Amino acid sequence: MPFDRSPKIAPSILSADFADFGRECRAVQEQGADWIHVDVMDGHFVPNLTFGPAMAKAIRPHVKTVMDVHLMIAPVDPYIDAFAEAGADILTAHVEAGPHIHRTLQAIRAAGMRPGVAINPGTPVEAVEGVLDLVDLVLVMTVNPGFGGQKFISSALSKVRRLREMIGAQEIHIEVDGGIDATTAPLARDAGADVFVAGSALFKGGSVDRPEVYGANMKAIRDSWA
Repeated sequence: MPFDRSPKIAPSILSADFADFGRECRAVQEQGADWIHVDVMDGHFVPNLTFGPAMAKAIRPHVKTVMDVHLMIAPVDPYIDAFAEAGADILTAHVEAGPHIHRTLQAIRAAGMRPGVAINPGTPVEAVEGVLDLVDLVLVMTVNPGFGGQKFISSALSKVRRLREMIGAQEIHIEVDGGIDATTAPLARDAGADVFVAGSALFKGGSVDRPEVYGANMKAIRDSWA
């Protein structure tokens, strides 16, 4: 997975058909998805419960690109090895999820995955400054985590700009997650983001039997960068 800053779309399977994840993953990839984003929620760190390592392992054979796993759970450390075994390529933990994010990121790297660190809307970007040397990705939440379909929080754009300055020439992706569509994606791109998690806006109106809708939705986002 060579590094580049070209914009990438990472469909969030949180908005896909839960009864047909395998075909959903294949459908969005065939329509041009760059990564597959897996939102893991525990009903504790965030007010929703989704899926865990077993589901990630089940869809891994259907993901031919990057499996980008976003942990919205606390604690993180007891589950690192399970997600490594499940085949996660990138494992992102929230800076707010525990007192020892430095150690958590080291453990993710040691387990053979690329570490990411996430920050919630109410967390200043400086909270990750001390661990930038440990990560391959910083995820800026552009909604409060827990549910899809929320409205984009525009104040996150200033955090993305500041983060881009902090990163400089380091090979670290800036990912945005929440309310991403053809209107908000270019704003985040201009601010410095290069990975765009899209859920509701991407899956809306489509299905595994009508995958061309996914392709059209992705094209609308890509065209917004032109």
